[in-house]
Amino acid sequence: MDKEHVLEHLRSAKSAHIKWVQKAKLLINGIDIKEDAIPIDSTECKFGQWFYSDGQKLNALANNPLECMTKVEKLHFELHDVYLSIFNIYFNKPKKGFFATLFGNKKNDVSPHEVDIARKYYEKMDGISKELLEEINRLERRLIATSEEKIKSLV
Repeated sequence: MDKEHVLEHLRSAKSAHIKWVQKAKLLINGIDIKEDAIPIDSTECKFGQWFYSDGQKLNALANNPLECMTKVEKLHFELHDVYLSIFNIYFNKPKKGFFATLFGNKKNDVSPHEVDIARKYYEKMDGISKELLEEINRLERRLIATSEEKIKSLV
């Protein structure tokens, strides 16, 4: 794989992360999002899949200190941990009976108070996401500064 492909995969993972966060925002704003559309596990989202496969190869770059990847991992894990609190508000509720589901408004009604709590969690998520994106952007700049030969030796 050449440098451009590595950068393309990183940018694709970054884009997937942004979409993941946006889906959480849509959920809180009342858009019906499927339960499995926003993976809870940090290894199941597209960013996590990249990070724990191709992303790990970037640890070998001389201009990419290990603490950078450690920080990315920590922030990514923390992000999913906060999202779990939002998930529990929207999806971990007792299921309604057949007729209540059939004739009710939503399958999982969320009270205005719960929405406020979810918004606070989202604000925290958004802050973590911004930090994570800063680290991803640093990583991208390091890759751009790395020679093609060095990158080819990683993969």
